[in-house]
Amino acid sequence: MNKLTVDKLDLRGKRVLVRVDFNVPLNPEGSVRDDIRIREALPTIRHIVDHGGKAILMSHLGRPKGKVAPEFSLFPVAVHLSELIQKPVQFARDCLGPQAEDKVAEMRDGDLLLLENLRFHAEEEKNNPDFAQALAKLGDVYVNDAFGSAHRAHASTEGITRHVQQNAAGFLMIKELDYLGRAVGNPERPYVAILGGAKISGKIEVIQNLMTRVDSLLIGGGMAFAFLKAQGLEIGDSLFEPDTLDTAKEVLKQAESSQVEFMLPMDAVIAQQMEPTAEPRIVKADQIPAGWKGLDIGPETAKRFRQKILEAKTVVWNGPMGVFEMASFAGGTRVVANSLVEATQKGAVTIVGGGDSAAAMAQFGLADKVSHVSTGGGASLEFLEGKTLPGVAALTDAS
Repeated sequence: MNKLTVDKLDLRGKRVLVRVDFNVPLNPEGSVRDDIRIREALPTIRHIVDHGGKAILMSHLGRPKGKVAPEFSLFPVAVHLSELIQKPVQFARDCLGPQAEDKVAEMRDGDLLLLENLRFHAEEEKNNPDFAQALAKLGDVYVNDAFGSAHRAHASTEGITRHVQQNAAGFLMIKELDYLGRAVGNPERPYVAILGGAKISGKIEVIQNLMTRVDSLLIGGGMAFAFLKAQGLEIGDSLFEPDTLDTAKEVLKQAESSQVEFMLPMDAVIAQQMEPTAEPRIVKADQIPAGWKGLDIGPETAKRFRQKILEAKTVVWNGPMGVFEMASFAGGTRVVANSLVEATQKGAVTIVGGGDSAAAMAQFGLADKVSHVSTGGGASLEFLEGKTLPGVAALTDAS
């Protein structure tokens, strides 16, 4: 990555604006339910305060749609961060204006401050230049460690860089781009990609880009049924987007003409209802009866996928194989997750591309047993599509 990095900045006495991704799930009473994104930001935060910088943290949380919504306040995150980092974290009740300016003015070297939710202001997502300039006034240098938001050109990720002289990548950003960059740029082979999730519509460009790079492409989850339908197979009442049929047919043609091994499910776990108490049945992928839904890949498919993963030197996984939140339909996703762990132990580079895949790894207790679990679902997908991420492009080039 040819960008300025946080370890190259002179931080002592500086007000350091840090864009973090603290968009974390909260419990009903307001406490943090899953703190992985907060913990992943700790190396950058610690580096800044340990080197005498004043760390001013900015983030969004949820979708408040440009209005103040108490249920999306970042205050519980400030409390949780203080416990994790074992030092006080001050909190500003707004992300700009007198509330923020007064808190920043009170800071000493090594202090920490978290600003209130950026998206309480509609100008954030609109990348409003005045809003970006107002944020920039709070700091001397800028660090972006929010890979999960790097694919959005918002005021705090892109606009702000026009008003700050030094704009650097944090350690999490560096790690994300390093792992994903290796997978896209110069992977060790065999290179296997596994794609799943509910819908094909959001992953067409990923599939098309990966087909020019990988040796094997394994397709599971609800999106697989579009390809099965495109082959003229009966998919019952399985999830299917009719307007993606032509696209699925085109992808299948591309797969035939390429050197890529394009693997679809041979069998499926089906049920009449997507409910925890539903009675599952295993059938061949071309024998799903009317009134039944495919809710997971079957054991034969899982076995074939596992074999391919264990032969690989580089593996990228984005999207679960089924409705993993329900025990009856979690088998395929669990096999893929365990296979990635085994491949890692054998020396492969294994990357889990955020979102539901990351949630599955956490649910199975395996998140720390693969090479890298991305904190950015949408950002990792766009990176795998080969797109430029605005939040990365805006950073200062390394000299």
